[in-house]
Amino acid sequence: MKKIFLLLAFFALGNASYAQIHDPVKWSTSVEKISNSEYDIIVTATIEAKWHLYSQNVPENGPIATSFSFKKNPDFELIGKPSEEKGHTVHDPVFDMKIKYFENKATFKQRVKIRTQNAVKVVGEVEFMVCDDSSCLPPTVIDLTFLIPGNKANAASINNNEENEASSVTNAKNKEVSSATDVKENEVSSVTEDAKNKEVVAVKAAKNSNKTSNKSLLTIFIIAFFSGFAALLTPCVFPMIPMTVSFFTKQSKSKAEGIRNAIIYGVSIVIIYVLLGLLVSAVFGADALNALSTNVWFNVIFFILLVVFAISFLGAFEIVLPSSWGTKVDAQADRGGLIGIFFMALALAIVSFSCTGPIVGTLLVEAAAGGNQIGPIVGMLGFSLALAIPFALFAAFPGWLNSLPKSGGWLNTVKVVLGFLELALAFKFLSNADLVLQLHWLEREVFISIWITIFLVLAFYLFGKIQLPHDSPLTHISVGRLSLGIISLAFAIYMIPGLWGAPLNLISAFPPAQHYSESPYGVGFSKMNSGMPSGENSEIPDGAHLMAPHNILAFNDYDKGLAYAKKVNKPVMLDFTGYACVNCRKMEQQVWAQEKVLQVLKNEVVLISLYVDDKRPLPNGEEIESKLHPGKKLKYIGQKWSEFQIIKFGANAQPFYVLMDHNEENLTEPVAYTPDVEEYYNWLKKGIANFK
Repeated sequence: MKKIFLLLAFFALGNASYAQIHDPVKWSTSVEKISNSEYDIIVTATIEAKWHLYSQNVPENGPIATSFSFKKNPDFELIGKPSEEKGHTVHDPVFDMKIKYFENKATFKQRVKIRTQNAVKVVGEVEFMVCDDSSCLPPTVIDLTFLIPGNKANAASINNNEENEASSVTNAKNKEVSSATDVKENEVSSVTEDAKNKEVVAVKAAKNSNKTSNKSLLTIFIIAFFSGFAALLTPCVFPMIPMTVSFFTKQSKSKAEGIRNAIIYGVSIVIIYVLLGLLVSAVFGADALNALSTNVWFNVIFFILLVVFAISFLGAFEIVLPSSWGTKVDAQADRGGLIGIFFMALALAIVSFSCTGPIVGTLLVEAAAGGNQIGPIVGMLGFSLALAIPFALFAAFPGWLNSLPKSGGWLNTVKVVLGFLELALAFKFLSNADLVLQLHWLEREVFISIWITIFLVLAFYLFGKIQLPHDSPLTHISVGRLSLGIISLAFAIYMIPGLWGAPLNLISAFPPAQHYSESPYGVGFSKMNSGMPSGENSEIPDGAHLMAPHNILAFNDYDKGLAYAKKVNKPVMLDFTGYACVNCRKMEQQVWAQEKVLQVLKNEVVLISLYVDDKRPLPNGEEIESKLHPGKKLKYIGQKWSEFQIIKFGANAQPFYVLMDHNEENLTEPVAYTPDVEEYYNWLKKGIANFK
């Protein structure tokens, strides 16, 4: 009997692992008195481990943000917008944007001004979303109530937790949910009251987010370090190496002193540029830096700034600091000693600004747009180290100076190549602005076409077919220049298939996503001649479409999809998904794209994708009362599919996949996020075999 009991318990736990109602956030409210007429109403979210709550400040086209709304009342007015804590900011590769979220606990404050001497009741609601590293829950709406005492009250702070909890329990007792798992609503707190109505997007677990943050800082450092070496090879800096090292070795009384002075000179360079990074971080702060990555106008300004830098490098003009700055710094450099060496390093930074300024500016823009307050400091540390190390090394080993190539036209070539690279990078910022505004001016095909043109022109320049104002006469092409030209040409050719829908994995972080294009299926693609299941009529069935970019025949209507499955005698695969679902996109891009999985989805099942965050209203006459919440009517299509998922399958997270027969019975256990291709493929084949 014990063995049988344990076996049954094991199967029960296995079933609960894929079908369960999650309730990871608890909300509480309180009031804090600021003055006789002003109060802060405070909302606190207590979040279970491994789950995350999104910030209020999530970029457009990203996941759904936490948002607050308050019922209008003449007895009070809202002052400003709700504030929030610092939280965590990570780069989400699926949305290709910086996203802020909270873990463990989050506090939000809204200031209100009272217009009466009596007690005031403030009623509002919070819409939020939570996710872990493998699943997401639909957006949830929770009612909030705050009691603000009149001026005669002595209490400065009133906690309303008991009232809200009592209200939640009372409402829960009057409702009961009958689902596949016999989940009752009085077992689910108010935090999940409307959690079945909308979709949320996943963020990484805290451990993964910390790794991502560290990785991004390391990436900034590496890019900045190599950018510093690129700056060394410009006409403003390279000739300074032998001049400066020679000065230290000749003016010093001994070789050891010359080496010491040169090292101090290098350290001074590092200090100057790191101070610049500190200044940027201090002026803007972490929250402002995060805003830079998503604000439309900042992205447009960055685009213009980088275009100006690029045009400067191409030779149209030079960006220089006022000459008086250099004169004053040179005067200080003559003082000698440590102070004199420091001002010599500062003089180098000023004199070489026409070459290093655009590179430094680009690095600061990239680091600042990353939203990490340490980013600009790390960037300047990497850049300055690459500038400083050669001075120290050549001072220690002066004989190496003889091995340096002579200054010449190749230095200007380096500037021009950097100019082309900055011009290409500039369009990434313009693309960000276009995506946020949804203008569709810089769609995927246009972006890729611009990049193809830039790198083709760069290749022609390197091959000597184009000359710019400051170029020296080209009598022959060096091996290095020829190699760079070949790489640029090959890169341009590599991008051409992207116009026809190729994913271009090498640059996937730069152009807009494939769905943000004039033709999601690729330029020149005809829906009628590709993507249909083999052996079937090329006409797309009623209610179906070809899902980009894999061209899978899919339905978004359950009844029409089921009817078609019966017609062609194939099993149904239900795909509970969302337009803004991170892990849903990961499955489609990384698992569905694999050839053997793709063939199954195209030819052996009928795919029905049900979007639980579809905010389109239900057609007239199809509005239905919620079975989960009697008395409430479902407003949106997404609410219909979300409620269908929880009632029939006892789950409220996405992605969620079900294989079923024509009698709407499961062919195998449903699965959620399954990044392992073999595991997902075997799940598909098992369900299909059971159907046959």
